[in-house]
Amino acid sequence: MRVDMSHRAARFASILVLLGAAACAERSQPAAAPAAPAATPHAAKPDPRAAAHAIVDAPDRSETDRALDPGRHPVEMLELLALAPGMKVADLGAGPGYTTELLVRAVGPTGTVFMHNEPTWLPFLQDALTERFTHPVMKTGVVRADRPFEDPLPPEAADLDAVVMNIIYHDIVNTKTDRAAMNRRIFAALRPGGTFTVIDTSAPAGSGVSSAKTLHRIDEQVVRDEVTNAGFELAAVGTFLKNPADARDWDASPSAATKAGRRGTSDRFVLRFVRR
Repeated sequence: MRVDMSHRAARFASILVLLGAAACAERSQPAAAPAAPAATPHAAKPDPRAAAHAIVDAPDRSETDRALDPGRHPVEMLELLALAPGMKVADLGAGPGYTTELLVRAVGPTGTVFMHNEPTWLPFLQDALTERFTHPVMKTGVVRADRPFEDPLPPEAADLDAVVMNIIYHDIVNTKTDRAAMNRRIFAALRPGGTFTVIDTSAPAGSGVSSAKTLHRIDEQVVRDEVTNAGFELAAVGTFLKNPADARDWDASPSAATKAGRRGTSDRFVLRFVRR
């Protein structure tokens, strides 16, 4: 019996040794790394076309502005401009503010839009401007800049993201404006990478500025040359306002075109320049 008890005691002692070794080994193992979090899908990038449609389709836009949309193609314009909330931009030769209001909506309440007009234009723009500023969206983030084209932007209009000139360049030809000085000042007001977009009505190629006063048109090459001479690079060309059927031989001013039933049908060029 004593032998049997000794055998059992020895066997029990061996089991205790094995259990102790296993426990020590378990304690010596490094802690397991926490499970990696499940990958989250990247947020979808905003769709520029959808964003532009949302601006143009806003229910509080005026019927007067909506009536101009078919001839202005604002969705395509906004898509080309590629504006974003919080940007600082300028609308030169804004007139009654059709384009200005679209820019205000694009940059949102955290952005700023400098609305420029030549001071001599103000008497015949006054009623339209008064009406424009009754629109709630125009009450935030808009800075009036009533200044000559030669020096169109106030000192605080610095490091701008974009400048737009919509069917106005030919009108500047009919003033005493030093266009070279104007373009240099626009260049200086933009941040590196900022853009200057010029939209205007096409005159026959090679005609220079000869149609600016009579037909309210300008040769596209004139604009290309004058703006690039100020240091800009041509970055994009929009074709959404092209009309090959336009013979470019009729008065494209708003009043004349409306009277002839042709408003919004002229051939126009869209040039987007960039400051490097």
